[in-house]
Amino acid sequence: MTTENTSSIETDSTPGESISFWQTLRSREGAIMLGIALATVLIHLWTGNKFGFHRDELATLEDARHLDWGYVAYPPITPFFGRLSLELFGTSLNGFRFFAYIAQAIAVVLAGMMALHLGGKRWSVVVACLAGVPFCLVGGALMQYVSFDYLCWVLAAYFVVRLTTSGDPRWWLGIGSAIGMGMITKYTMGFFALGIVAGVLATEFRQHLKSKWLWMGVVLSLLICLPNFIWQVQHGFISLDFLKHIHERDIRIGRTKDFLPDQIKLTLFALPLWLTGLYFTLLSPRGKRFRMLGWMYVVPLVLFVIAKGRGYYLGAAYPMLYAAGAVAMELWKEKWRGNSPAWRTYAFQTIVGLALFANIVIIATFTLPVGTINSAWWKVASNIQGDFREELGWEELTETVAKIRDTIPQNERAHLGILAGNYGEAGAINLYGTQYGLPHAISGINSFWQRGYGDPPPETLIVIGISEKYRNAHFSACELAGHTGNKYGVPNEETEDHPDIFVCRGMKQSWQEFWKDFQYFG
Repeated sequence: MTTENTSSIETDSTPGESISFWQTLRSREGAIMLGIALATVLIHLWTGNKFGFHRDELATLEDARHLDWGYVAYPPITPFFGRLSLELFGTSLNGFRFFAYIAQAIAVVLAGMMALHLGGKRWSVVVACLAGVPFCLVGGALMQYVSFDYLCWVLAAYFVVRLTTSGDPRWWLGIGSAIGMGMITKYTMGFFALGIVAGVLATEFRQHLKSKWLWMGVVLSLLICLPNFIWQVQHGFISLDFLKHIHERDIRIGRTKDFLPDQIKLTLFALPLWLTGLYFTLLSPRGKRFRMLGWMYVVPLVLFVIAKGRGYYLGAAYPMLYAAGAVAMELWKEKWRGNSPAWRTYAFQTIVGLALFANIVIIATFTLPVGTINSAWWKVASNIQGDFREELGWEELTETVAKIRDTIPQNERAHLGILAGNYGEAGAINLYGTQYGLPHAISGINSFWQRGYGDPPPETLIVIGISEKYRNAHFSACELAGHTGNKYGVPNEETEDHPDIFVCRGMKQSWQEFWKDFQYFG
């Protein structure tokens, strides 16, 4: 509902479409939402430069130097923001992660906005925002497609909320644009889009199938996806091969077996909140208008279970349920206020606040680099999730390769190459190697393979992360020249799985033949 005083927005239980976006941001509720979001950015800036680039970030950074409409491992949006970061901030660690911080902070604001448009007041706005903070801290900690994919899901949900509260079909343009942007960020947006389709077909909004605005939204989403689709056609839909390989690997090593329990881990003490939101949107008479939101959660949930998705794939579906749950709880709270002692309302608010605060503390403690390497905290946190370990040793690896290069006879260095087994090794050499005058690394993994082996091809190779069997099959002679490691003595993939560095000579076949069979995914 509208109000003359924009310093505060108070709504009753009836959703109000007339609350404008900018009016909301100028209100006290807007100040609270922006304050919580800004706090997450400051936390990320404080912790974001403690260690180093993650293995996955090194791949994104390298892809960002080669802008295209598609990549083997993901669509183009994340490398685009990576390139923007490089142009603005250079190779600063916090700078490279900056847009991930911002994307997640925007998602927090949108959670609060959804609560407001669903008919909530200040309390529900705060609850929805705080409930979204834990994933914000995790999803924004690294420069990765998860950060932007999450935002696109939440943005699509926000536009659906605006559609359901207003009935104005023009919001389909926003929904279509969010779906399109999501699809060129991470293809799992397709599961959420199917949830929206189911929501339309299963509710009174199926009448919008006759609206030109819905179909204009569909066309808009397809137009946004079109350049990436053309890229896939030109490259033989190579991303399907990649996704098939990764999915089979995830199933094989057990990453998908706990999808449903992972939903509890994702939400922790906010579980009652989103379950309330699911009930409110699917079953409650008061939430009948918002049935689409319930379908938008249930359909991706079922599809991910059937397809054996990883637990975090559904993480972006929770902010809309947090918002709906907060509004439902606020309605209950308002009802109690007239029929129960005041202490019951205060106790309820306190319990909810403590639960959400506990979520934030737990997630921040074990997923952000708040302590020192090899401390007691480090050992516990690293056992819970291994990302920290994969942020160490890349500069040392590059320095070691440079020292090995210096031992190679001068007459061989003009035709020296560095062959890396994974994108972390190749990305690190290409990031840090320029200060040592190292040639760019080549690799067969993902989009690195498409960039080739150079012209003229190398004759002597420093080989990292390639198995003994493969080396012996393709080179006449390989000698051990060094080892990977890091100054902290922390075991990680580099030190445990492929610690040896070799100098290899005598390719047994032509480079063209070798490269044709060297493509692989990881």
